[in-house]
Formats: sequence, C-alpha cells, structure tokens
Amino acid sequence: MFKRIFWVGLGFGLGVIAVSKAQAYVKANTPDAARQFLLGPDQDNVAVRTLAGLFDEFNATRKARESELNERYSKAGR
Repeated sequence: MFKRIFWVGLGFGLGVIAVSKAQAYVKANTPDAARQFLLGPDQDNVAVRTLAGLFDEFNATRKARESELNERYSKAGR
C-alpha cells in the first residue's frame, strides 16, 4: 500500500515538474504570438486557470450525477 502511494506521489511530482519545465521552455523560446496562442493572454496564471477549470468541471459533473441518482432512486423507493 505504501509503495503504491509513494509511486503515485512520485509520478505526480515528476508530472508537475515536467509541465512547469515545458511551460518555461515555451515561454523562453517561442514568439509572443505563438505563446499567446498556446498559453492565452494571461500567461502568468495558466496553472491557476487550469486547476480552477478542472475543479469547476468536476463540480458540475458531480452535481449532474448526484441529481440523476436522486431522481432515479427517489422514484424507485415510492
């Protein structure tokens, strides 16, 4: 169990490092127009916008599934 947690944590950490290095490379070695196309106009907050978008999408999906299950099982119990 602890080995699995260790390897998942290590993979997550390496993924974060790889993404940050890739973004730094893109910022340093691409023209401004291409950089704005890839990262958007607000290039300093790409990670925050991405996490906020993922969180919002997760919550919307969760609420839709919850209402679907409530609808399905509230009628079945009657």
